[in-house]
Amino acid sequence: MVKEGYYFGLPPLALGAAAFLAHWIIAAILLVCLAAFVFYFFRDPERVIPADPGAIVSPADGRVVVVTEEDHAGVPGKRISVFLAIWNVHVNRSPAAGTITRMDYRPGKFLAAMMARASTENEQNVISLSTASGEMVFKQIAGLIARRVVCWKKIGEVVQRGERIGLVRFGSRVDLWVPREAEILVAVGDNVKGGSSVLARWPVVKASGPDRPLAARTPVDNLTAAGKRT
Repeated sequence: MVKEGYYFGLPPLALGAAAFLAHWIIAAILLVCLAAFVFYFFRDPERVIPADPGAIVSPADGRVVVVTEEDHAGVPGKRISVFLAIWNVHVNRSPAAGTITRMDYRPGKFLAAMMARASTENEQNVISLSTASGEMVFKQIAGLIARRVVCWKKIGEVVQRGERIGLVRFGSRVDLWVPREAEILVAVGDNVKGGSSVLARWPVVKASGPDRPLAARTPVDNLTAAGKRT
């Protein structure tokens, strides 16, 4: 469980204990059930991370709701959107190994995350990742209930495929954009697991010498333990 679970779960648990001591049994049961739900919501299971250098994994648990052609900054590409229901694990993970080159927090609306407009109008954190294959972008998007985007990383940090990078509280959405050279391996309606389900395959660029991108010099082998806490 991530630390946020203690912040939100311990108060109702303590109040539930106090209500039980005061013989307010119904209130005690409701408060304890609320605490149990919060602890369950903030669970953080380990995942087996695919070791294939070209694999792009899902940034989150949920259901694929969009697979579409979409340009980003004038570059042709494809967008995959994953909707996180309230019962899904809400810890977000890096889709690939690389360096975070940009992080853009955008305040916005809190439309239902299932709506197409949520991708552009809702509060979101847009993260650009320079990888051995090239540049990709993924978004943490708040939803109708989720009203807090949390990212634990900073610009310039190197991340591994499947590494924990943050969360969005209480129902949300993630978008992943990749150039059109990437092969999409999922379809609308597929259920995916963050860090372990492969959404796309994008072969690593083989380069050498001083012009090789920094992310391309980052080792991407032996990543099966990247999802574990350090």
